[in-house]
Amino acid sequence: MLELPLIVENLSFRYRDRQELALKGISFEAHQGEILLIAGASGCGKTTLIRAINGLIPRSYKGEMSGRILLFGQDPSSWPLARISQIVGTVLQDPERQILGTKVLYEVAFGLENLGLPRSEILARVDEALDYLKISYLRDRETFNLSGGEKQKVALAGVLAMRPKILLLDEPLASLDPASAYETLDIVRRLADEGMTVLMIEHRVEDVLRIRPERVMFLSEGQIRYLGPVEGLGEVVNYREVKLPAPAIIERARRDPPPPELRILPAAAGASSNPEPLVRFEEVVFGYDDREVLHGISLDIRRGDVIAVLGPNGAGKTTFVKHAIGLLKPKSGRVLVQGRDTRQTSVAEVASTLGYVFQSPSHMLFAPTVREELAFGPKNLRHPKEEIEKEVKEALQIVNLSDKENDPPLALSFGQQKRVSIAAILAMRSKILVMDEPTAGQDYFNYMNFMDAILELPGFEAILFITHDVDLAVIYANRVLLMAEGRVVADGPPAEVLADQARLEACRLVPTSLLAENLKYWPRTGRFLRAEALAHVI
Repeated sequence: MLELPLIVENLSFRYRDRQELALKGISFEAHQGEILLIAGASGCGKTTLIRAINGLIPRSYKGEMSGRILLFGQDPSSWPLARISQIVGTVLQDPERQILGTKVLYEVAFGLENLGLPRSEILARVDEALDYLKISYLRDRETFNLSGGEKQKVALAGVLAMRPKILLLDEPLASLDPASAYETLDIVRRLADEGMTVLMIEHRVEDVLRIRPERVMFLSEGQIRYLGPVEGLGEVVNYREVKLPAPAIIERARRDPPPPELRILPAAAGASSNPEPLVRFEEVVFGYDDREVLHGISLDIRRGDVIAVLGPNGAGKTTFVKHAIGLLKPKSGRVLVQGRDTRQTSVAEVASTLGYVFQSPSHMLFAPTVREELAFGPKNLRHPKEEIEKEVKEALQIVNLSDKENDPPLALSFGQQKRVSIAAILAMRSKILVMDEPTAGQDYFNYMNFMDAILELPGFEAILFITHDVDLAVIYANRVLLMAEGRVVADGPPAEVLADQARLEACRLVPTSLLAENLKYWPRTGRFLRAEALAHVI
């Protein structure tokens, strides 16, 4: 009889610097050729479980551990990490923390070189992995210049080149455009069908359902709340906790009171009375080395705008936004922030107008505690001391992290780190909030709550967010910028831009069930609504 690939028995773990247990008596088995979807709120123990299975706990992350893990019937507790990595491959939530090589070729070859394989075999495995993921064209590119989604694919290629029998995926879709996410999911399904055991942590439950995972595990506060067939998940979890397909949410939300109506950007009421744009792009061209990334971008950001920037990986979305905040300067054309050319303005001066939340929280966080992290920006902008205290407290409440103010930011989960980085900008009280993938790594409950809170804040005059989540644009944006190949291919109201299915597909966006429901009922509602609200008006 074949040994099961993975057995976890009564596993508990507490990090050395924490009071509470991160995992509490976890027991389950994983089978060959199975996709086990692991869902749950940010900070519920999903990533800790992955670290225990791949051996990083207790080797790299110290603490108190009990219970045991068996890989194909063997206890790996005395094995070196190199041996475990040949059986268990891991793709991290944040590709920035996984990529070490300067070029894609070196990055994918890194693990194989550490195993001491012959050069010819290393190159053959690298090319095989890149070809499997359809990213051979990235082989000789520098990793520094890749988009977040491209980095995620390269990280996966590096793991697949090792040919593991168990694959652990920690939020693999977080940085991917919808079409790339579907392609990745199809690859995951193919890997499982070829015999690999896959454990996938993912908040985008609705997307994963289309590849028919064999089972789903729902974790809550370090414990298994549900483990079984996908069909049973909806019966045990609240539709506000997990993002289910829109028709399912509509059906269940009808029985509950309607959600309160959002008052988006109250500070921007009467925006038309001030015709001057907050930010103006005039024929902006930019490129890295000999590769042009932005081609003649011209547009205004005005008071009252809530702009969703959508488009495929590598479309130039982040490069465009970095011009708005002065981190990058145009090669030709110009960017004006409140009438001032960013070439004549320091990044610090721009920061008082535009606050920027990076895609990767590890690029922002450095302070010893969450409270000090949030106080850093306001101090540099010379806010009064009593105001700083108030700003920090309010920002922590908005992102639901009031109980973490004395914790080290980098000891938190990725989703919690993302919320700390958002709170750090909220505390600065900039006029324009700019967020790059604000919901990456966030569970549905937290991202809806903090997006609601952010959009109802009295301080902001405009909000701009880059996202691959079409539903985020449906629910919150009053304007959508669609980018492709460094150009703005559409700019207008969500109902106008998102109704063109052919254009969406050309930009590697996939219509969602929520978008379909809103377009279906548009003649009756005249506006886009979240599923919970739609349930009470149709």
